[in-house]
Amino acid sequence: MSRTNFQELLEAGVHFGHLKRKWNPKMAPYIFMEKNGIHIIDLHKTVVKIDEAAAAVKQIAKSGRRILFVATKKQAKDIVAERVKAVNMPYVTERWPGGMLTNFPTIRKAVKKMANIDKMMTDGTFDTLSKREKLQISRQRAKLEKNLGSIADLSRLPAALFVVDVQKEYIAVREANRLNIPVIAMVDTCCDPTPIDFVIPANDDASKSIALIVDIMVKAIQEGLEERKAEKEKEPAPKEKKEEGVKTRARKAKKAVEVVEEEEETEVDEVEEAEEPTATLSDIEEDEE
Repeated sequence: MSRTNFQELLEAGVHFGHLKRKWNPKMAPYIFMEKNGIHIIDLHKTVVKIDEAAAAVKQIAKSGRRILFVATKKQAKDIVAERVKAVNMPYVTERWPGGMLTNFPTIRKAVKKMANIDKMMTDGTFDTLSKREKLQISRQRAKLEKNLGSIADLSRLPAALFVVDVQKEYIAVREANRLNIPVIAMVDTCCDPTPIDFVIPANDDASKSIALIVDIMVKAIQEGLEERKAEKEKEPAPKEKKEEGVKTRARKAKKAVEVVEEEEETEVDEVEEAEEPTATLSDIEEDEE
């Protein structure tokens, strides 16, 4: 069953593309028609593409990996931050820090710096500083929190990127392509779909359109996380695994002992047969007489 339908997308305004004069010819397969100088997106294809993207997102979440959401445009930042926070996924809604993926270790150092400032505030070191130093550190902490607070838990590169506006986030898309990280994106009629792995042809300017598609992705992530949790619960506990391993080893040892005993019995029988008395030369001569 599809995660959405034609009517739901129509009501959210997902079908509205850009002006005809601003279109990208590579988006032609996803355009249904032109009306009043505006391209209309084929929603039947959008439904199929949403299902493909949601399936990929669900699988990634089920495997325990992270998806980084990128949406720095005004209409999308609050929507993405609110929805994605619920499933504990990283997101970037402020300026994209250049080299965030290609120079990931440096970004991690900045995140650690933020953690060190927090430690200073808790262990009392912060109170020993002068007023000016306190002010400088507080400002630095606020800046780091604003730009990197949402990715503080991202300890390694994400498994995929979800991008709301491909044109605006072109740096993020390029970095992901360079590192072979799959990109899932809402692509409008003015954008180039070539560098995108999972294209969702949709209006990336309307708040309702963004909210609908982000909700579908978040729901798919939630399903993946629930399935992962259910599979973990079915697995035997470490103690049970250990006991089972001990029993298995005991069975194997017993079987090995039985095999050795059988081999020894066979060798003894062969020796006994070999030790039976044989006819001597004198016996043979007597028989001939």
